[in-house]
Amino acid sequence: MNSSDKEILQNIKIIVSDLDGTILKDDGTIGDETKKLIKELRKYDVRFSFATGRLHSAVVDLAEELELRSPIISLDGCIIKSYPDGEILFESFLKEKYVKKAIEYANDYLLNIALCHADAIYFTEYNSVIPQLLRKYGAKYKEVTSYDDYLKDTLEIVFASDIKDSIEFVKDKFMFPFTFGCAVSFFRSHSNPGLYYLEIRKTGSTKGKALKRLLNFLKIKPQQAVVMGDWYNDISMFQTEAIKVAMANAIPELIRMADHVTEETNNNDGAAEFLEMLLMAKKDK
Repeated sequence: MNSSDKEILQNIKIIVSDLDGTILKDDGTIGDETKKLIKELRKYDVRFSFATGRLHSAVVDLAEELELRSPIISLDGCIIKSYPDGEILFESFLKEKYVKKAIEYANDYLLNIALCHADAIYFTEYNSVIPQLLRKYGAKYKEVTSYDDYLKDTLEIVFASDIKDSIEFVKDKFMFPFTFGCAVSFFRSHSNPGLYYLEIRKTGSTKGKALKRLLNFLKIKPQQAVVMGDWYNDISMFQTEAIKVAMANAIPELIRMADHVTEETNNNDGAAEFLEMLLMAKKDK
């Protein structure tokens, strides 16, 4: 996509962006130009929202900073919650029997495990390294004596370990035919190559599915939306009919799928490049 595609850009009504590695610099801040352009685009009735792997509670400060007035996709699509009023539009809880099963595997194979709820990430004394291992969530962490009272309302289970074989074993046990209705995501840490993560959610809880739910709620066509991202959990959004913008630092898969790739990375306010292009198109309408 290039700046001559004015008609497409002029019809855009919402931008849904990933946070880490996209509009956030590595130090966790949003570039000044990006902030200015998001607020300027609001004058042209362009909404802005997040689609993030973080918990909703971990992005409230950023939403306030940008003065958002839109539902936010969090935990990679497990929950859609409006801001600032906090109305829940969608939430996807795991069955309690699968949460119990995960805890048993963690105990048997000496894996770190945490239960992610809408308000916090819960961990026990035996998983005390969890806040360090899951820094990327930027969430509130709560240590509890037992997981027994937190089986209900679990949106996501996260395993973390340097024992790759054990993590992969558990991954297989949460796939069909051993379980039904669970989606698993197994990956190596971005910042620590010796660490592996396994995330388990209810099937259908992806950023892409959540984007469709959000657009339906707002009565916005996919072609009137822009998605921005950089990482593997953004692929499902890039498989929709929305306009796709990848950061220069994005994984090759996203760059190949993108309609536009920024010249600058997230650390150099790359998102502002596209936002400026969109603003210019809106001004020319």
